[in-house]
Amino acid sequence: MLRRSLRALWPALVLAAALPVAALAGPTVPELIVEAPEELRGVAGRIDTMDRDRLAVGMELLGRRGPEDPIKVILAGEDSPAGRNVPSWVAGYAYGSLGTVVLLPGRTPSYPDTSLEELLRHEVAHVLIARSAAGRPLPRWFNEGVAMIAGGSWSLQDRSRMTLAMLTGSPLPLPEVSRLFQGGRRSASRAYALSEAFVRLLLQRHGTGVIADILGGVALGLPFEEAFRRATGHGLAAVENVFWRQESIWYRWVPVLTSSATLWLGIT
Repeated sequence: MLRRSLRALWPALVLAAALPVAALAGPTVPELIVEAPEELRGVAGRIDTMDRDRLAVGMELLGRRGPEDPIKVILAGEDSPAGRNVPSWVAGYAYGSLGTVVLLPGRTPSYPDTSLEELLRHEVAHVLIARSAAGRPLPRWFNEGVAMIAGGSWSLQDRSRMTLAMLTGSPLPLPEVSRLFQGGRRSASRAYALSEAFVRLLLQRHGTGVIADILGGVALGLPFEEAFRRATGHGLAAVENVFWRQESIWYRWVPVLTSSATLWLGIT
């Protein structure tokens, strides 16, 4: 019986063995070309040894399989032009159309990234997002929210910031969320938290392919809102309303109802 079963499986085994290796493997992550001044050679060495496979998770989310053009990673000092041209709390940024990432290792990584590796993945995600959209413009909230998830920078700290953002502020239209990034550190932190939460809602309601579908529509020349509608089946404003309704329950009322003050008030 076992021999007959093996004979029956043999054609399938042969077919599987004949498949190209690339079809069975995950995405081909881009090569990172690191440029650094002498004083940052040690940091460059750390980047060279980082786990590149973590980038594959973000590539899957964006629907990218590779091969990818190399991405240049420039390490800059605090007193360099790259450091002087951005606010003091910014530790990295990306030029998506140029395939270039700039990191400022001298600045302790801060929200939304808590380590050099998370910061690198976040900025590389911005380059990959730009490529997926064929360089066409995207709303800032969408770009940052997707980069946070693709870069893997979501933690209990984000939950705390999201709770604070909901408790201390009223619902904001998404264009207003994008404008928050232009404010100070506190304003930008709220924008990161809200952007990530909205993109996470999209993934929960429409599946992991929705981000790639939206970016694909934009790459074809569709306006963002039209690409969003085709990918989700809903207008952006309608999904926004669902987001604020749903998140208000979890982040505004649940912390209040489960607080010790509410408990003791009930006992009294």
